[in-house]
Amino acid sequence: MTLKQLRAFVAVAQTLSFAQASERLHLSQPALSLALKSLEDGLGGALLLRNTRSVSLTPEGETLLPIARRLLADWDNAEELMHQHFTLQLGKVAIAAMPSFASNLLPKALKRFRQQHPKVNVAVFDVINEQVLEMVRNGRVELGIAFEPDALEQLYFTPFYNDQFVALVPQHSPLLAHSAVSWQQLLSQPFITLQRPSAVRLLLEQSIEAEHGRLAVAFESHQLVTVGRMVAEGLGVSAVPALCQQQMQALGVCCVPLHSPRVQRRIGLLHRRDHHLSSAAQAMAEILQGCDWPTLLA
Repeated sequence: MTLKQLRAFVAVAQTLSFAQASERLHLSQPALSLALKSLEDGLGGALLLRNTRSVSLTPEGETLLPIARRLLADWDNAEELMHQHFTLQLGKVAIAAMPSFASNLLPKALKRFRQQHPKVNVAVFDVINEQVLEMVRNGRVELGIAFEPDALEQLYFTPFYNDQFVALVPQHSPLLAHSAVSWQQLLSQPFITLQRPSAVRLLLEQSIEAEHGRLAVAFESHQLVTVGRMVAEGLGVSAVPALCQQQMQALGVCCVPLHSPRVQRRIGLLHRRDHHLSSAAQAMAEILQGCDWPTLLA
């Protein structure tokens, strides 16, 4: 049974008139009759009894009519639902982002997305960098925001900007006398950082090992907020991506440019190469790629 055949049958069954059904469907009567004959031939028997004066349903036609109505209603509902998804009147997009980005910058982009697509649901997973990559790879989310991975494999990476690490020091620290501090100056203080396998921790270790040897850690935590509070209490110093500056300053920590070496890494958008993004995910990606991230950081 084709959609055209079902519509023809229901129109005739409801009006009991080929002329009225033809007018309703904008079909010629010969085309309508051909559609009905094809339907009856395919099913194996008559659905309608017709003569020059009247049209009526056979018992088999009476059986088919409620089924045909249901099928057409389901089809129309499916068509409308997909139209709403494609036009972003409905939909859902899942995105994973490392916590430092999810809590500091992502809400600004989500606000823009919400203004343009208020009926699309957004699920945000704030997980460590390595979990972002895994969730994108296994299809749990369509989009991810993370540091650029060393090996892309089946992922596509669109860079947002280069994030440079800054030093975190407590208020009244003698290091604040400098406009910028070196790693040698910073490591003269007890160092606080995130626990492995945090991408921040691994990047710091890789970046300074050649010049300063193995990173000596006095305190470590799973949460960046805890690291910031430890620094604010004067337990030591730390280094974090610049995107965390506002969050750290709100905790009472001072941020100072850091050099020798400058530690930086590109942050950007990830999605699978073999996956065609949904309309909602594509709209989200366009919003994210259109943001002026350095300005939002300021």
